[in-house]
Amino acid sequence: MDADFLNVFTQPSTLEQFLTEDVIARGEKKKLIKPTSSNNPRLEELKLALIEWINRTLKEEHIVVKSLEEDLFDGLVLHHLLENLGSLKLDVDKIALTEKKQRQKLSVILEAVAKCLQLEGSQLRWSVESIFAKDLLSTLHLLVAIAKHFDPSLALPPNVQVETITIENTSRGLKTENAVEYITESKENTEAESRDDAFDELFSCAPDKLDAVKQVFLEFVNQHVGKLGLNVKDIESQFSDGVILLILIGQLEGYFLNLRNFFLTPASTTEMLHNVHLALELLADGGLLNFPVSSEDIVNGDMKTTMRVLYCLYSKY
Repeated sequence: MDADFLNVFTQPSTLEQFLTEDVIARGEKKKLIKPTSSNNPRLEELKLALIEWINRTLKEEHIVVKSLEEDLFDGLVLHHLLENLGSLKLDVDKIALTEKKQRQKLSVILEAVAKCLQLEGSQLRWSVESIFAKDLLSTLHLLVAIAKHFDPSLALPPNVQVETITIENTSRGLKTENAVEYITESKENTEAESRDDAFDELFSCAPDKLDAVKQVFLEFVNQHVGKLGLNVKDIESQFSDGVILLILIGQLEGYFLNLRNFFLTPASTTEMLHNVHLALELLADGGLLNFPVSSEDIVNGDMKTTMRVLYCLYSKY
């Protein structure tokens, strides 16, 4: 068993809870906020801001939320919130008493949210199962996304991040992976925002220039990794496993990357995510990455995200 797993949980009752196969079935995976982040003041500030926002929005309906995970899991509050914010008429009963009905209601609500926010499955950071299981991380991601879309003027604490642990019950036992995850973006970094705007504009308004920009990045990358006999031809596919990105960072920053710290030939999405997580941590530690990036987006081949990360290196070197 991974030693990190034992170190994360300081209370015996918590450790005992997650060692049971009933919590994480064989083949399943769960991502949790580490107890070390649970009392993070900025996280508490975000939770209070969201609770106050929901209660203010639903004041006329005499709905009072005290706990995000406990009060939103069955879809009732979310139903009222979406109807108030977006004037959405959802084809579900206001009150669902059985677990089956609550899951069905929640499924309809989250499908409507994804449609309004124009998000595809791979972009969703929540699910029916995680919300219904009262998962705080998923609930926060969902509420922040709803708030940004329907009430963009709402002032939420910026740059809220938490330490997470992903636990997977494999045939060889429990496997864990640690990461840092952003819940809200940094509104203080105008440079990062303008960079995002520039890439948004490139993809939406100037697609004819996209190939030229990609070529600049390819020449930059190959100038450095070519010294090791490597050749990158496709940004979208060759960066998705994190290997080229790690090698590029190592070449530019003078890092010696021990082969035991990453997967040179990743054979699964989990191993690819591990590599990308490590690369983003190195960039952040070196002061090169000062805006939130989803590792999943890079692994899924999101070119815009990959190019934004490459720009961090290109702009310095």
